[in-house]
Amino acid sequence: MSRAPIAVGDVTVFRKTVTETDMVLFSGITGDFAANHTDEEYMRRTPYGTRHVHGALVVGFMSTVAARALEDARPSGLVPVSLGYDRLRFVRAVFPGQTLQLRYEFVSWDPEARRATATVEAFVSDEVVAAGTHIVVWVPAEPA
Repeated sequence: MSRAPIAVGDVTVFRKTVTETDMVLFSGITGDFAANHTDEEYMRRTPYGTRHVHGALVVGFMSTVAARALEDARPSGLVPVSLGYDRLRFVRAVFPGQTLQLRYEFVSWDPEARRATATVEAFVSDEVVAAGTHIVVWVPAEPA
């Protein structure tokens, strides 16, 4: 490979307001109908005071910003493949109607292994709500 598919310090940002529709569809697709995501009356009696967004849905939006960051990181003959997320943590709840800003930054590149790591963070109003490390490797593309 003649050049790195990414540069350390490259940043991609994605914004998304989480809607009621997002939450309902996610519950239906995954089968996660836990009360903390689906039962407003029940959640009014908790310290949260209202339903909150599925953590896995927030991770899905983290995957969206990763995919956008990797769109242009496709050198000839190689394809980026996610090896997963490490040290993923949820710092605070996200509530319906809040706007997430997701930030993806490449922090390391190993040219021999064709492997990169990136930090991925989700913010609401400049406050971190979720964060983790994404690991990506570039593998040879199959011939067409």
